[in-house]
Amino acid sequence: MTSAFVGRDGAFADVTQALRSGRSLVLIEGEPGIGKTRLLDEALRGFADHSVLLAPCLPVGEPFPLGPVVDGVRRLRPMPSRLEFSPLAGALRPLFPEWVGELPPALEALEDPRATRHRLLRAMTELLEVLGVSILVIEDAHWADSATLEWLLSLCASGDLCTSIVLTYRPHDVPEGSLVRRLIARRPVGMSVARVELQPLDVRQTGELVRSILGADEVSEQFATLLHQRTDGIPLALEETIRSMRERRDIVHRHGEWTRRTLSELRVSPTLRDSVLERVERLSDEARRTLEAAAVLGEPADMDLLSAVAGVDGETARRGAARGLAAGLLRDVDGGRLAFRHVLDATAVADAIPASERWQLHRRAAENLRNRDPRPVTRLMWHLREANDLSGWSICAEQAADLAWESGDDHTAVTLLLDVLSGVEHSVQAQVRLARKTGRYAAAGGASFSAAATNVTTALRTVLAHPDLPADDRGEIRLLLGRLLLQLGQFDVVYQEVEAAVPDLAARPVLAAKAMLSLAMPRGPWPVSTHLEWLERANELIPQVRSRVELMEFAVDRASILLMLGEEAGWQVAREVMVDAGTVDERRQIARALVNFGHLAISWGLYPQAQQFLTDAVEEIHAAGYSRLLEIVSSTQARLDWYVGAWHDLAETTTAVSKSADSLHEARIEADGILALLDMAEGRQVAGKRRLRDLLDETGRRGMVDAMIVPAAALGRSALLDGALDETLEVTADLVATIARKSLWLWATEVLPVRVEALVTAGADADVDALLGQFALWLDGRKAPAPAAALATCHAVVAEARHRENAADLFADAAAAWAALPRPYDELLALERRGRCLIMAGLQDEALALLTDTERRLRGLGAKRDADRVARILREQGAEVVRTWRRGPQGYGDRLSPRELEAVELAARGMTNRQIAEALYISHRTVGQHLSKAMRKLGVSSRTALVVAASTAGLLAAPEQDASDGDR
Repeated sequence: MTSAFVGRDGAFADVTQALRSGRSLVLIEGEPGIGKTRLLDEALRGFADHSVLLAPCLPVGEPFPLGPVVDGVRRLRPMPSRLEFSPLAGALRPLFPEWVGELPPALEALEDPRATRHRLLRAMTELLEVLGVSILVIEDAHWADSATLEWLLSLCASGDLCTSIVLTYRPHDVPEGSLVRRLIARRPVGMSVARVELQPLDVRQTGELVRSILGADEVSEQFATLLHQRTDGIPLALEETIRSMRERRDIVHRHGEWTRRTLSELRVSPTLRDSVLERVERLSDEARRTLEAAAVLGEPADMDLLSAVAGVDGETARRGAARGLAAGLLRDVDGGRLAFRHVLDATAVADAIPASERWQLHRRAAENLRNRDPRPVTRLMWHLREANDLSGWSICAEQAADLAWESGDDHTAVTLLLDVLSGVEHSVQAQVRLARKTGRYAAAGGASFSAAATNVTTALRTVLAHPDLPADDRGEIRLLLGRLLLQLGQFDVVYQEVEAAVPDLAARPVLAAKAMLSLAMPRGPWPVSTHLEWLERANELIPQVRSRVELMEFAVDRASILLMLGEEAGWQVAREVMVDAGTVDERRQIARALVNFGHLAISWGLYPQAQQFLTDAVEEIHAAGYSRLLEIVSSTQARLDWYVGAWHDLAETTTAVSKSADSLHEARIEADGILALLDMAEGRQVAGKRRLRDLLDETGRRGMVDAMIVPAAALGRSALLDGALDETLEVTADLVATIARKSLWLWATEVLPVRVEALVTAGADADVDALLGQFALWLDGRKAPAPAAALATCHAVVAEARHRENAADLFADAAAAWAALPRPYDELLALERRGRCLIMAGLQDEALALLTDTERRLRGLGAKRDADRVARILREQGAEVVRTWRRGPQGYGDRLSPRELEAVELAARGMTNRQIAEALYISHRTVGQHLSKAMRKLGVSSRTALVVAASTAGLLAAPEQDASDGDR
């Protein structure tokens, strides 16, 4: 596991410039693990032609005089053969007994020890000259012996020696009275001085370092931020933490990036632990007791609290704190409060305290925090648990969960409640209370589609199994379980759980109504009529509801369900929901309503209204502190931007949603769908199809029928363009059958035109007429512009296949319907079809004018593949096509361009150049050029070698291609 040299460009430049400028003194200071040695190693790489003497100092109790330098000389020159010494070098015999045969005779003894010492230091200086040392490096000078430091002072005072001196040291570990302070404070004779003070890495640099250690392209921003918080950006701490986490498999590679599985318990590596404890052991008892109290508290604390937890009087605590500050272990936080300088230092000290003493420290901390106003619930909860006071901890943890919920942190609330449920024995009443909160918070979304969701369902089932559970409580918990399973897409068990809850809730009409609303959601096997029956049954119970918040919740659910089912009455209910909200819970309902209505307005084709809903939703979300909905708004906005043709920067903003660790599952699914559509439109067919197949597999496994529409429709359309009729029929069959069986025609907009074209091409006219008849019947009397435009497109497709004269006019009608939304991409695809029909009708001039404008608009939109296809039609008709390059660099150097890579990927499938040209809508000659350039860049001379080289370089998605080949 190696790491890049990150965040030290300025320091590196200062050190190397100083060493190249001639005789210099370079001072590199910083705390343990900050990267002093790494900086030195990197800098010295550029001085391989220099004689460098490395002398690292060690933390030994009684260091041998000049020991680090002597050891460094031995490593540099094991034996001094062929070196010319003056008689002064005889003074070196005691230091280098193995050189006796090469050194001059021993010198006459001197009576004055100071004179003897001075003579020895002069001899060491001569040794540097004889060895030709140009750079002398003293590492960890804070541990250097006095003789070495005295010698360094003499070197700096001499103007004759040509050697540069580099010192690394920890400022806080320099002992009182040490010559290091004099050395770094004096201006040396004839030497330039460069002083480098290394600082911790910031969050961005932390991410870069972690990426390099893992060998990854991406590391989630949340992961990098959390690591930075836990290690304070100390490079050694980061490297040791990542190594430890990989060994424990606490980090995983998911969705193309490295992220954490958990980082709740941060372990300190032995290297860091020993370094910190060695510094603590050098301090007095009073300092150690104060440091242990600060470590156990874990957060900034005033002197009164430190004194109370340490169990010492105030004066003793102040003296101990002063020594901790002087040693660089503690820091002053906003005046009057102290904390450890680094989190890992505190962890190392706390872990070293014997368990029984640590429990006592935590008890004292809890006793003192319990009486503070306001009470720090989260800190108190932690201290109680560490003190083994489980009863007190469970009360505090439940309070902390409630606070987290009120502040919008659903996930923390659920995690805390799960700990309480599983960590302590409870009465049946307490179990019900905790299960009720857990299920409610989780169903609100905090634990949805995360590892916690499975734990929540397990906890709820455990409570349900209690033999003394009252019927109405059983019904409530079963309802919460069902609502959570609904969000998780486990539709095979959702309805049986919720249906079973309804009889148990006969005496609790509010919960019974919630159960019925869950059954009214258009998931599962039932037709729309059954869902509407459940909705009506729930509506009959509404008069028994008294709470304003619950009434708002029911209204939001009722409006949303009606609109999902394609019932226009839902818009009237939606208008009634928009009332002034007075509490946080009411504002959350308004925010939820706006998000739901914005999403559904897109499905109906009411795009201006959808935009207004989403704009208002963001404002309401911020006002209500309901931040978990922001990613849903972002993914919904991306979907709207795709439809209205706002593709500029769409990939960047959508990728942020897809990769965010905070995104709920449905937001990521929607974002990945938009990214796949962009891939397909911009000509990245292999990548786009891979995304679409992955999405279709995932949503299919979860039974998310509505989420299957985008990938199924896009794959079906692509297969039609490739002439793979059977593939289109297969990928759209089950989905359209479900839509027809459930009469959920609002879902038909994307997929039905693709299905109809495949059926009519296959000659299944009866099936086509039946589908269009049902679709038209549903649309009759409804204001649903997007489904209406889809029906117009279906009629045009049928007319074209059946060679009707009005096909061109019908495509013009479809294009106008799409344009009115506005939905330019689908409008332009309809205009392309109209142009084809005009050509078939012999109206070439009108067709070419239309197709020329269509090609220009498609290219301007960013739909490169479609523009290339239209350009090919124009060329086939003898028209000149003016190619306008979109902004951006066109050179790729030695890397394969996206087009070259696509050609290689298709060649790897076994396609001929002509087949590749057909697939990419380019000429046979252009394919040959792409493959030739790819061969040159990869240094091969044959088509087979090209595929092998591209695969070896990781440029080809072999598993996906193998699966594809197997389907053919």
